[in-house]
Amino acid sequence: MALVFSSCGLGAVMNLSALKTNVSSSHKKFLTCKRSKIVASNQGTNTTASYSALATEPLTKEDLIAYFSSGCKTKEMWRIGTEHEKIGFDVKTLRPITYEQITALLNGISERFDWDKVMETGTIIGLKQGMQNISLERGCQLELSGAPLETLHQTYDELHSHLYQVKTVAEDLGIGFLGIGYEPKSSLEDATIVRKRRYDIIQGYLDRTGSGPDLGLRTCTVQVNLDYSSETDMIRKFRASLALQPIVTALFANSPFSNGKPNGFLSIRSHLWIDTDKNRTGMIPFVFYDSFGFERYVEYALDVPMCFLHRNKSYLNCRGMTFRDFLSGKTSHLSHEQPTINDWENHIGTIWPEVRLKRYLEMRGAGGGSREMLCALPAFWVGLLYDDESLRTVLDMIADWTTEEREMLRTQVPVTGLKTMFRDVTLKHVAEDVLKLAKDGLERRNYKETGFLDAVTEVAITGVTPAEKLLKLYNGDWGQSVDPLFHEMQY
Repeated sequence: MALVFSSCGLGAVMNLSALKTNVSSSHKKFLTCKRSKIVASNQGTNTTASYSALATEPLTKEDLIAYFSSGCKTKEMWRIGTEHEKIGFDVKTLRPITYEQITALLNGISERFDWDKVMETGTIIGLKQGMQNISLERGCQLELSGAPLETLHQTYDELHSHLYQVKTVAEDLGIGFLGIGYEPKSSLEDATIVRKRRYDIIQGYLDRTGSGPDLGLRTCTVQVNLDYSSETDMIRKFRASLALQPIVTALFANSPFSNGKPNGFLSIRSHLWIDTDKNRTGMIPFVFYDSFGFERYVEYALDVPMCFLHRNKSYLNCRGMTFRDFLSGKTSHLSHEQPTINDWENHIGTIWPEVRLKRYLEMRGAGGGSREMLCALPAFWVGLLYDDESLRTVLDMIADWTTEEREMLRTQVPVTGLKTMFRDVTLKHVAEDVLKLAKDGLERRNYKETGFLDAVTEVAITGVTPAEKLLKLYNGDWGQSVDPLFHEMQY
């Protein structure tokens, strides 16, 4: 679910004065994203970039716009960054993994496979190796944030190396990991909580505004981060991916169980987001307005309540003040703090629409799944968004979709999946058309990557989601027990 405020970038030093001289803040003229004075991060990892406040001038809205503009890259520099989470369990008891077990796992991977440990107050909380990061979500879900890679073959190799390392150490500890979108058996009270101050602040906010602890403690996702070349390119990719996000939710629906029983959804993971803080989630319809661009997204984010500030290795609760208030100095309990570009980066990492803008675009609609499906998600989006012809066709396809239709799909798909009706046909037919475009786009890349779509293509052709396959097993061979799932879905 990636509630953590990750920047997914290299530790770049950003000169705010240089940024100001290289971009325009006007939404009436698309930004050309000159880069001669900007050192921008690549996407695809899970570490927070460090910025030096080289400029002595106060932070301005122009700086915030420039932050997004600095993500522009030439097509030759476009990369693929994949993130995926896994639910840990005790192999003997099928209960959630304990904090002691996850700590032993991290230490074991570090020692056996030469990863650097990431520590907080003397406790291991993650691992880093090159541009890859392993981190823990609030419910001890294990997440790999992969390196920015050029081809899907490299993504495949990265995934299999990661799962091999995890399995090698996990087997000795008597634990396993599930490829699924939601913890299927245990109650919320049984969840193991990773105690971090930033998690506590974010969770406290979610408890007041939406689905409470479920999102942080029991959900899993697979996401892909993709680049843009200009403001215009970002707009086109944002619109295409946001409109199609419910189709991805349907194709990757994989969370039909809660507390050991069917929960009435094919993707309860996606459904939970619908009930969560509408100020910072959803289908953000302004993306389809003529005025949309970097500045419009900044205006949106400025009015989203902040969760925390990171100061001197501590986290300060912002108590819901907006970044606009922070920027203008209209604060009370944090009036002594001055906003930095790092605060902005942390803040936009606590906004969770179905597609999120950072210095790249983050696709957030898919639930976790099998290793084949983890490879299929980046293949799907790369084929559509990194190929001009496929992207243009998608934009033509969605041009007359209305705000109400997009919202209907987001709301209904978690329940009915590919059987959702859309303009007198099932969503299955739309998904088949889109997958054909993704395949065509991959073929034109000439990397022989189309095979990575096989698993999701089967879902579209049959119309049977991963969740429906699990429900059939539950009502048949499994004798209405979810226990066999832990063997069936274990990596």
